[in-house]
Amino acid sequence: MRHCFVDSQTLWCVFDIPTEEAQIAELEQRTTDPDFWKDQRAARSLMRTLTAKKSLVESWNGMEREVREMIDMIELALTEEDSSVQEDIADATRRLWSRFEKQETRLMLSGDYDDHNALLALHAGAGGTESQDWASILLRMYIRWAERQGYEAEVLDVSEGDEAGVKSAYLDIRGDHAYGYLRGEMGVHRLVRLSPFDADHARNTSFALVEVMPEAEAQLDLEIPADDLRVDTFRSSGPGGQHMQKSSSAVRITHIPTGIVAACQSQRSQHQNKEVAMRILYSRVLEVQRKEAEQARAKLKGERIEAGWGNQIRSYVLHPYKLVKDHRTGYESSAAEAVLDGTLDEFIDSYLRSKVGEA
Repeated sequence: MRHCFVDSQTLWCVFDIPTEEAQIAELEQRTTDPDFWKDQRAARSLMRTLTAKKSLVESWNGMEREVREMIDMIELALTEEDSSVQEDIADATRRLWSRFEKQETRLMLSGDYDDHNALLALHAGAGGTESQDWASILLRMYIRWAERQGYEAEVLDVSEGDEAGVKSAYLDIRGDHAYGYLRGEMGVHRLVRLSPFDADHARNTSFALVEVMPEAEAQLDLEIPADDLRVDTFRSSGPGGQHMQKSSSAVRITHIPTGIVAACQSQRSQHQNKEVAMRILYSRVLEVQRKEAEQARAKLKGERIEAGWGNQIRSYVLHPYKLVKDHRTGYESSAAEAVLDGTLDEFIDSYLRSKVGEA
């Protein structure tokens, strides 16, 4: 059980470890039922909840153990007045505080799909090569962020730009609460820089759209009857090699009830392209359902502005000065290169804190 609330200056989060441990014991007891796996969808859902609760409790218990060890170190330092011990305490304190801040942020991730993996879709805006290059920079930024978190990042499908960069790309990020952390990245991202593609190096503004979806687990998060799907094959148009361009290895899948379409042509075989397209389709259908539920709740709170081409969420300025600013929270950083290299935690944290109390 967790409770988060804010006052004028402070975010407070309370995590009830005994209650969580009692719930873990109850869930573990349910897994011993001989009929537990008869309803596999319910069983997988319970196992996912159980794994998440165990991970969270272990993280907090681990920090408690570290605090006790630190107290022992402090007592030793007081008796021996050893400067090296004091340095060790300072280092341990910094590491522990960093872990605490991460766990504090994680307590805010209590949405229906926050514990899921994330599927990012990036789309270059108008502007040709400039925006396509910007989309590829964003793609690298999120890959680097995932690596820093110890997550797995896989480019599922990419449509290469005409001269440089990418027109669009799908990135799968797999890790603990990946969607919960990344959902605030959805929206238009704006870049201001001196153009590397202009002989005069004129100042240029580029836009790219980032979509973030919870990665759906087929038959667990939703079920799609086979009759609701239409599968078409076509020849790959990308630089995937002579075989891919000659054979109909690319796959397009249409969800007939909603008209949602997912396609993939970057993989080496038709089977792999179909598998990726299905993963994208399931996530897109789940995202539509999630948004519909969110909009129904939002009616009680007034109009909600969805992320889209009409409203940018963040600006990255590289000229005439260097500044990255989130327009929703006001948080900004002058370390633009570090941000573009994946240092996004402060932006993610400030967004999550700004949403506390709105759920």
